[in-house]
Amino acid sequence: MPLRAVVDLTVGVVMKKFFAKLVKDEKGGEVLEYALIAGLIVVAAIAVIGTVGTKVLARWTSLNSSI
Repeated sequence: MPLRAVVDLTVGVVMKKFFAKLVKDEKGGEVLEYALIAGLIVVAAIAVIGTVGTKVLARWTSLNSSI
C-alpha cells in the first residue's frame, strides 16, 4: 500500500473517531441553546424596530410638515 493511502486511511480513521466523540459530547449543549435563544431575540428585536421605526418616521415626517 502506498504511503499516501496509509496517511489518508489514518486521517480518515482519526476524523471518524473525532466526529463520533463530538456527537457523543453533551457539554456545551446548554450554551448552544442559550445562543439560539439570544439569536432569536435579536432577530425579533430587529424586526420590531424595523416595523416601529418606519411608523415613527412617518409620524415624525407628518408632524414636521404640519408645523
